[in-house]
Amino acid sequence: MKHSALLLASAALAACVSPLQAQEAFFDTFDRLDQSRWYISDGWSNGAHQNCTWSADQVTVANSALRVGFAPKPKVDRQYRCGEIQTRKAYGYGTYEARLKTPKGSGLNAAFFTYIGPQQGQPHDEIDFEVLLKDTSHVDTTTFVNGKSGDGKVGSGQSLELPRPADSDFITYAFTWEPDRLRFYIDGKLARTMDNPATIPSHDQRIFFSLWGSDTLTEWMGPFTPVTEPIAMNVDWVAFTPLGQACTFEQSIVCQQSGDE
Repeated sequence: MKHSALLLASAALAACVSPLQAQEAFFDTFDRLDQSRWYISDGWSNGAHQNCTWSADQVTVANSALRVGFAPKPKVDRQYRCGEIQTRKAYGYGTYEARLKTPKGSGLNAAFFTYIGPQQGQPHDEIDFEVLLKDTSHVDTTTFVNGKSGDGKVGSGQSLELPRPADSDFITYAFTWEPDRLRFYIDGKLARTMDNPATIPSHDQRIFFSLWGSDTLTEWMGPFTPVTEPIAMNVDWVAFTPLGQACTFEQSIVCQQSGDE
């Protein structure tokens, strides 16, 4: 995880809108792409380490699912096109949930995360679920507070075993973010609790999904295996529930959290 800050800190670099605070709940099943909620990254990359260019044609909605793709189609100065989508607004303490299925392939990263940073006039705060597609049996979890993880190093985190490979079926990833605690869930089961104040972000953040590759970050992501056909991460749904609000849909872990106290 040591490269995570470098990669994700610049994720919103070219976004043309400023984040607005938003504490209303939502549950998006992607029957359509709500462009009042979502902004699609297009036409740039996050640095020399990334072998693809963010491309709007790699973010689509079909059959009530969001498709975030990676394709062997050159764009700008990169050999591949990749997809990234982010909320136009920033969200605060509460529960963040998404049900998704990844592809597989060494040198690729499929992520569901929250981020805010200098591009929006804020410190770099971040909460991550990242599936490094060289090993779809695990997901990496990380937080950043003002650009650093809790031990003062950039990119430390914890790898969690998944109940089944991320590319074999949909898995629900969730976290509940409180001022003094962060709990990560996988398929409704509590998988990790963080309660060191140094590791808990405090600034409202945007919600992101992304799929991208690297030829150079081999120690972290594995050697890049050339992609010869379009692949994608599919997102069934995503939701946000503000802290203290009752659950608003049946699948939500908010409905069960009294047992996790």
